Amino acid sequence: MTMERLPWIAEDPAALRLFELAEKVAVAPTTLLITGESGTGKDHLARLVHELGPRRDAPFLKIDCASLPPHLVESELFGHERGAFTGAVERKLGRFELGGNGTIVLDEVAALSTAAQGKLLRVLQERTFERLGGTETLHIEARLIALTNVDLPAAVKAGTFREDLYFRLNVLMLTVPPLRERRADILLLADHLLVTLRAIHGRANAELSESSRRMLAAYSWPGNIRELRNALERAVVFSRGSRSVPAGGNDVLEPANFPESVRASAPGAVGSLSGLRSLEEVEREVIAATLEATHYQISRSAEALGISRKTLLEKRKKYGLK
Repeated sequence: MTMERLPWIAEDPAALRLFELAEKVAVAPTTLLITGESGTGKDHLARLVHELGPRRDAPFLKIDCASLPPHLVESELFGHERGAFTGAVERKLGRFELGGNGTIVLDEVAALSTAAQGKLLRVLQERTFERLGGTETLHIEARLIALTNVDLPAAVKAGTFREDLYFRLNVLMLTVPPLRERRADILLLADHLLVTLRAIHGRANAELSESSRRMLAAYSWPGNIRELRNALERAVVFSRGSRSVPAGGNDVLEPANFPESVRASAPGAVGSLSGLRSLEEVEREVIAATLEATHYQISRSAEALGISRKTLLEKRKKYGLK
């Protein structure tokens, strides 16, 4: 599935459902909370929501709350007047003002201090603010989207996140599933990311071998899409010059080009003599992982494994796989 401006690569039912929800919330001006593990693509989804909605041609500003020094948070968000504090030699417009009627993304909102959370709460409640050192009341026209990989209810219980702010943010919420829960998308995403990496590294013919595809599909990806991209980039870099490629031929990325963490978790990986397994055990694990990755679509699984449908059905029965 591809948008005109921003792609949403998905085949997994949960990911497709998330796209449908994004289309629905995009038209609303309401504050949106996007949750999910690190590396799942929360910022990508926020940009998609912006581009799907009526604010698509207005500014899109992202604020990394985790990197803002506590003493500069107010100045960055609200701006300041000349002379508001030492070093304020001229007026500065804050992000809330610069956002106009576009979208402002508060990345890692849970990283804000308790004091900053209180000020953000007031903004959400009243949709107004003043620059530091100023008296003019300014209105926020932008839509706010907050991102976090933190379990906010747990943070509320621990006293590190304001409960009233949590309820203000949690009007509309989208949760991006981890890559291990959308396995049908792993190879789709890998192929999409590889297109970009080919251009960056000048490797127009780089492609994944079948064994690499099976390995990627079977890995759990704790770092999610970010880890997948990094692993692919490493493979592209480390495969350079590893073998001669005929003119017009394909430069194949083999499992050996990927990080050890990915290889070690792949079906059939062994680290010592004590970990050796029979060929049947390895084959069963590979087939089971491939079936799971394709949501038990026999034709796709057979194609990925390089065997016929008939052979796959026979092996599936042999190994007692559902």
